[in-house]
Amino acid sequence: MSDILSEIRQCGFDLNRLKRRYPELEILEGVRQNPQYHGEGDVYSHTRMVCREILNLEQWSRLAEKEQEMLFLAGAFHDIGKPACTRLKGGAWTSPKHTVAGEKVFRAMAYRQQERFGLTWEDRELAAKLIRYHGIPVWFWKKARPEFDMIKAAESVPINLLYLLSQADARGRICREPESLEEHIALFLDYGQELGILKGPYPFANNYTKYQYFHRDSLWHGSELYDDTEFDVWLMSGLPLAGKDTWIRNHGEGRPVISLDDIRQEYGIGPGEKSSEVAAAAAERAKIFLRRKEPFIWNATNIIQETRQKLCGLFSAYGARVHVVYLEVPYRELLRRNEKRDRYIPVKVLEKMIDKLEVPAPWEGYTWKLIEEDCAGKKRNSLT
Repeated sequence: MSDILSEIRQCGFDLNRLKRRYPELEILEGVRQNPQYHGEGDVYSHTRMVCREILNLEQWSRLAEKEQEMLFLAGAFHDIGKPACTRLKGGAWTSPKHTVAGEKVFRAMAYRQQERFGLTWEDRELAAKLIRYHGIPVWFWKKARPEFDMIKAAESVPINLLYLLSQADARGRICREPESLEEHIALFLDYGQELGILKGPYPFANNYTKYQYFHRDSLWHGSELYDDTEFDVWLMSGLPLAGKDTWIRNHGEGRPVISLDDIRQEYGIGPGEKSSEVAAAAAERAKIFLRRKEPFIWNATNIIQETRQKLCGLFSAYGARVHVVYLEVPYRELLRRNEKRDRYIPVKVLEKMIDKLEVPAPWEGYTWKLIEEDCAGKKRNSLT
């Protein structure tokens, strides 16, 4: 069975031909845009122009074949979040937060249809993050800390590929001042080169400085902070049935575990009920270990970044090194496990969680670990 990257090349990097093999792209057709910024028409018309501009980039022929395929993939799906976000406001069409939505839409799509898309975990997440960050080169300079979003993006994507995607995005449209867009994007590239992040993450002095940079308001990226952390906390993350309990049994080394599921069972609270009360009870138990400086494991789905960051903030305030451990299993395996589970999760609830999933980024914790399991049950670990 072919995969989408192979199909992209076999289709001659032609969006219309790719759409016939991947009709998921049809949802872009007829989605309105503000003619001030998109005089070319609907979102699909814009996407088609972007994909053509990707092939016209000066750097195109110098890219490796895999880079070409990944860049075209990101271009084809870069506005996949617009259908869900587009609305008429004040007489103008707008698509607020379409990049955030697009990351989730693409991830869920490629996860559920892994057999058709055929993307590795790394390729899926790279495409998702290129979709998420493709607007940064245009507006990064307006921020109080212009380098912050660039360095954050560099944790997940090569800045040189992000630059090329944004350049094609700016050229693949009809707008009033295309020159200003390209000027901002060129400035983005220059600044990325100055920071040394065109092809990889920023080289922070140590993990503690890196963690503090992404969790403070005004820390200079070139700082070197003394690491005064005193103990470790493991923050589990992943969809239900991804294997968190098994990982804890095999690698937890007998450390105390605070499990939200166990608290629900202890108090007879059903899934989705009294969530704030369950979280509050878990936090009080965590504070006992935090005050003692005693390592422990926080076991919950934690699929939303905001939730993870609140917990990281709480734990690190007591001097903990927070290690984020994310687990994932294939979609079909997830459904199979659910059918065999005593506490069955309604499929609609599970599907909603897949749509909401925000995979942890490397900057979120002191360290970040991925445990991925394939359909044959083989596990693969990655650690940063």
